Amino acid sequence: MNKQSAFADINGTLLHYEQSGIQDGFPLIMIHGGLGSTRDLDVIAEYLSDHFRLISIDLRGQGKSHLGNTALSYAQYQSDIQALLSKLEITQYALFGFSDGGIVAYRLAAQNPSQVMRLVTLGSSWRLEENDPAIETLQSLTVELWSEMFPEDVAYYNASNPAPDFAALVAAVKTLWLDTSETGYPCNLVTQIKCPTLIMRGDNDFLFSLEEAVALKAQITDASFANIPFASHAAHQELPELVGPVIQQFFLTPSGTN
Repeated sequence: MNKQSAFADINGTLLHYEQSGIQDGFPLIMIHGGLGSTRDLDVIAEYLSDHFRLISIDLRGQGKSHLGNTALSYAQYQSDIQALLSKLEITQYALFGFSDGGIVAYRLAAQNPSQVMRLVTLGSSWRLEENDPAIETLQSLTVELWSEMFPEDVAYYNASNPAPDFAALVAAVKTLWLDTSETGYPCNLVTQIKCPTLIMRGDNDFLFSLEEAVALKAQITDASFANIPFASHAAHQELPELVGPVIQQFFLTPSGTN
């Protein structure tokens, strides 16, 4: 799969993004998870590149994108992506987001209903309740723990980011994960999502519970739900041969028939 890499001056920083697939196809925006990068989405892009113009974006401070001087928040990520799409003159598009990327995608779909035509999220929370067991997991994350769990990802970040400072990035992302203000999770904004939506989670996802996924489905008018067996949080990387065709079918199914 051929990819074209580029940078754009967006909101005071340089964002890295990659384009692949059909050059004049319908745009499908792909957003990775927290502390990840565009390369995490390659396994899913393989199922979509023959059908769409794929645009994968490194969130600010992650992958090859510069961090800038603005505090990280889901609202800031949203603003960055909206600005990039405006620069690329993209007015209508579909969205795939994993984890943090899906949280940003909820915000984009809710607040740009005339632009977002279809939405898929995987392992993406829509709110953070004060009794959510995920809070303890997020609070306990350290640089050492992440480096132990994902050594290849950390090595890639250190090698590819223009100004790597993983400790500072982890601190900034942890603040974002625990943000319960209006700049954080979409919460009731999800009721404004009007496009066909597919909510996905791995059956053993420790961050996005089955109960929360079912509650989210009830909030979105045109929502479908897929619970992926034998998978945890990053189901697309664990079982791409199962997740990829489901995402492909959803994006290719005409509206009103899925």
